[in-house]
Amino acid sequence: MHSFLRSIGFSEITNNKQLRQLIKKVSLFPDSKKYLSWDRDVIWAEYRKSFAPGIGIAVCGEYTEENEFEYEYFFPYMTSETVSTAEEITIERHLDSDAYSGICDDFKLGVTLIFYLQNKMEYLKTRLKNEGNRIRANVSLVGLAAKGMVVLPLKKDEHQVMRTRKKNLKRSRLMEKAMAGDEEAIESLTMEDMDRYSIVSDRIRRQDVFTLVDTYFMPCGIECEMYSVMGEIEETELVMNRLTKEEIYIITMNCNDIALCICINKADLMGEPAPRRRFKGQIWLQGSIS
Repeated sequence: MHSFLRSIGFSEITNNKQLRQLIKKVSLFPDSKKYLSWDRDVIWAEYRKSFAPGIGIAVCGEYTEENEFEYEYFFPYMTSETVSTAEEITIERHLDSDAYSGICDDFKLGVTLIFYLQNKMEYLKTRLKNEGNRIRANVSLVGLAAKGMVVLPLKKDEHQVMRTRKKNLKRSRLMEKAMAGDEEAIESLTMEDMDRYSIVSDRIRRQDVFTLVDTYFMPCGIECEMYSVMGEIEETELVMNRLTKEEIYIITMNCNDIALCICINKADLMGEPAPRRRFKGQIWLQGSIS
């Protein structure tokens, strides 16, 4: 059972019989179909069905010699048109299935991003023409959240916002130089991190952690595509799953200067999302490349 089915409005699916019926519905009545002939003997297929605007389920598999579709795996998804990053990306295949993950180093975050690749077929078609798994492309990142909460915003004036933006820009430039081997940049970042640790260690005794940390983006758990995030909400939209009638929040937020769209079941979100408030939760990170 996919634990993030509830994120797109399928919280009532609790057994494999219900899941098989849903997968069959997507396979028989898809909204879109994509095919790829990897070699003369194998034809890959991906069927997608939307249950809310930009939200749905993808079923992937291959056709047998008898021309019958053989299901391999599925995943819930949400699409976004917002470009989150445009760094060089490495694409790697999963060991246990024909799914793929994207890996990129974004200097704004300071960590290596690993996301589940939504548009595998487009990537494989490109790879047929150009060998290699490293590409430079725009990436639209989204996150499916099983649980989350709304946190009140920090009180900041325009001067503080501008100062924070300048600091983030300076840090991302230093990160870029450090990745290129600049020893002076590495030393500056090390000293900056030591100073920040000292300041936070002193203030955490008297203040709540969420008054010190405005936003964060960090790996969570042992699965490589899972992250714990908190960021400032910019837009919210409430949509409904046409099949189950469950309501879903689509939250656009800024997390460490990365534009990120979050999809979460209304029943799993604590609090009322609104611009300038913050969203906090654990997400399964997905991305589509263009």
